[in-house]
Amino acid sequence: MSLPNPAELRDKELRVVAIGGGTGLSTLLRGLKRYVATPDRRRGIRIGSAPGPQAPPLPGPSLRCVVRELSAVVTVTDDGGSSGRLREDMQMLPPGDIRNCMVALSEDEHLLAKLFQFRFAQGDLEGHSFGNLFVAALSQITGDFAQAVQMSSQILAARGKIFPSTNTNVGLVAHMDDGSLVRGETNITASRHSIVELRLEPETAGPLPETLEAIANADLITLGPGSLYTSLITNLLVRGIPEALASSRATKVFVCNLMTQANESLGLSASQHIEKILQHGEGAQGAIFDYALINTGAISAERLEQYAREGQQPIEADLERVRALGVEPVTGNFVHEGDVLRHDYDLVAERVLALGMGRLVATVGGR
Repeated sequence: MSLPNPAELRDKELRVVAIGGGTGLSTLLRGLKRYVATPDRRRGIRIGSAPGPQAPPLPGPSLRCVVRELSAVVTVTDDGGSSGRLREDMQMLPPGDIRNCMVALSEDEHLLAKLFQFRFAQGDLEGHSFGNLFVAALSQITGDFAQAVQMSSQILAARGKIFPSTNTNVGLVAHMDDGSLVRGETNITASRHSIVELRLEPETAGPLPETLEAIANADLITLGPGSLYTSLITNLLVRGIPEALASSRATKVFVCNLMTQANESLGLSASQHIEKILQHGEGAQGAIFDYALINTGAISAERLEQYAREGQQPIEADLERVRALGVEPVTGNFVHEGDVLRHDYDLVAERVLALGMGRLVATVGGR
């Protein structure tokens, strides 16, 4: 699928909401931010990163300034590492995933990535990242984690807004396939058993009003990529978010992972990922996706062998079963191979924007 004719895009820009967590969400944001319209870079001006050795290629003319507003909704259940220590010591929400999203959306990602991802190697601060401490300090100054996130984003000149999925200090509880209960994200991901069901503690945690407003006003909403349970489903356990997704008139796209993941999705096909999400997003009362972006591109034998040692394999693209769920598959080669497998964020961003713009043009044209 390609974008509509550039003439059709004139004066049409998308409000985009990207939901998720972990490296998956920050990877997608790197692609989407390059198409965000800023006040001084609108009609006919390309909007890629500032020139320099680290700047990616600029987007093509048909994708200039497609995104009017970009919002990220980020899970806040991490309880390990630096985030976990700050969470315990300062009784605050974990900043790690949000820090990664701020870096991904920043104007000068190369410089800020070095600073914000810097980890102290000794002393009392050993293991802490500068970015986590930065957000923690602002949280203490403002007395509000969500406000601290917005202030941090402004300081970093982020090309988008970042909202924690909830401002409540929540934890995870997993019902495992052996009947046991495991509490805490770190313990859940370390378990050798498979997750059957996930819930939040407290279950009454609700979203920020700004999150619901962003979803209600969105033209395009994405969920994924990311760990099925601990990065994606966690957002849908926040009361009000599944209902908001279901009632939204936006184009809604699930970005499926490339590989299965230990204890979260081993053996699950693309359709089964969607089924698990729908099961946990009960408030949606039905399908919440229009499309599912599913990789059908080849992966090198070397990488397949690397992941097979961990029991992981490419997610089966069972396209007919996906369609049976009322979701239209969008296939292609979305793989970027490095030391680890990642989505090619340029291709993914262009494809999801094409889906959103296609719906927007059709809607406007039909009025």
